[in-house]
Amino acid sequence: MSSWDHYLSEADRAVLARGRWAQRGGVGQRPVLLIIDAQNYMAGVRGGEQAAYPASCGEIGWQAIDQIARLLGVARRCAVPIVFTRLIIDPAVANAGGVLTRKIGSEVSDFMFFAGTHGSEIVAPLAPASDELVLEKKRFSAFFGTPLLSHLIALGVDTLIVTGGSTSNCVRATVVDGASFDFRVIVPREAVFDRIPVCHEISLFDMHRAYADVLDCAAVAEYLTSLAPGDRRLATTTR
Repeated sequence: MSSWDHYLSEADRAVLARGRWAQRGGVGQRPVLLIIDAQNYMAGVRGGEQAAYPASCGEIGWQAIDQIARLLGVARRCAVPIVFTRLIIDPAVANAGGVLTRKIGSEVSDFMFFAGTHGSEIVAPLAPASDELVLEKKRFSAFFGTPLLSHLIALGVDTLIVTGGSTSNCVRATVVDGASFDFRVIVPREAVFDRIPVCHEISLFDMHRAYADVLDCAAVAEYLTSLAPGDRRLATTTR
């Protein structure tokens, strides 16, 4: 049973069956691992008090970060390209955060996503290697206002593996944009996280219904390790 099944009525299931929603989109041969906004402000303190981190996902986030770390290890061993994003807002620039900062009402602090703060840094267990791309963004989608699309085209990528947080905000926006650009999209269910469980589950359902394949992390790891040697060298041979 999928994690969202108990939210669906019989009428909902009939609609899905009639429209043949949630077909498998499948995977390609040239994936990239995207790690969306796995930052201190999102994770807070592992096993500790979260009061200082107003946007923290707490232990739910850390459980997903552990799963992301495992997929990151597999991707590195298989020479699959890796891209990190960081949500970075400069509080000195008027309206730099746009709708995002207006809607969540965040105050400038060292524990949020503001430029130069602890909160804006990627969590230590997922520290990027020196040759891995880190993109800064100011909106929900990793594609908006960044060179991500041109980078993926240059690498010949056909499949996005989208991890990180939050499921209902930046992950979902990135998935929708990725599907709109005709990439195959995979969301490893244990490697994305959110603050509110119902938002997480329904977002997973919506992504699986129309934009992506939501798969277990074990299946994603198996997919990465199954790639042909030539494809696993993508990161160093394709320019």
